[in-house]
Amino acid sequence: MRVELIAVTPFPLVKQGDDIGSLILESLGSMGISLEEGDAVVVASTIVSKAEGTLIDLTTVTPSERALILSSTTGKDPRLCEAILRASKQILKVGPGPIIAETHHGFICASAGIDTSNVAGNNDIVCTLPNDPDMSARTIRAKLEETFDTRVAVIVSDTQGRPFRIGALGVSVGLSGIDPVWRYKGEKDLYGYTLNASVIARADEIAAAADLVMGQSNEGIPVVIVRGARYRRSEDPATTYIRDVQNDLFR
Repeated sequence: MRVELIAVTPFPLVKQGDDIGSLILESLGSMGISLEEGDAVVVASTIVSKAEGTLIDLTTVTPSERALILSSTTGKDPRLCEAILRASKQILKVGPGPIIAETHHGFICASAGIDTSNVAGNNDIVCTLPNDPDMSARTIRAKLEETFDTRVAVIVSDTQGRPFRIGALGVSVGLSGIDPVWRYKGEKDLYGYTLNASVIARADEIAAAADLVMGQSNEGIPVVIVRGARYRRSEDPATTYIRDVQNDLFR
């Protein structure tokens, strides 16, 4: 088995109103490559947000009393705290620095997924997660499949931390054409034992692999093709990963 990570580069700076699918096609054309059956195309959520206009100009934000309290606790800009509150369903944990929130999508992450890096402009411009990342993934996939007449998967990825381990890694926040999880229940292991409960976060694994090429600073690689990875086809959303409250031992 061989898995390839192909950086889609050069890739233009994205602005509001851009069609991400079309930009990917233009870059692939300049590279002289085509998508193949089963390719997974991983797209950084930041460029999707830029194209869809989900940027926030903090100079237009007036902090609420709750935002001022969060700011005094965390040391964050009170306007950023207000933006986090607006992007959150609820605030779960607050400390000197981080604000752990549940987004309106249901994801649990720092700062409700609001990103202050790789956003053109100045320090007053921040980027929220796309409003409907699954829909964004479906739109991109439809254009790619129509052009290449082959079946692919699209993953909209974000970089998120983990509660009990240092460091962040890529995860999927939007999906189209890929089953988020690979359930091994009923399969045999190397010794012939039947597996009963093994569930692997396959879309997250692919997103994390793509992050090795994307990077987090000045690489300028927001789209990566993951070729050769095994996955099952599905139209299940990325929110499949979210544990229901009754089975969440950590909330």
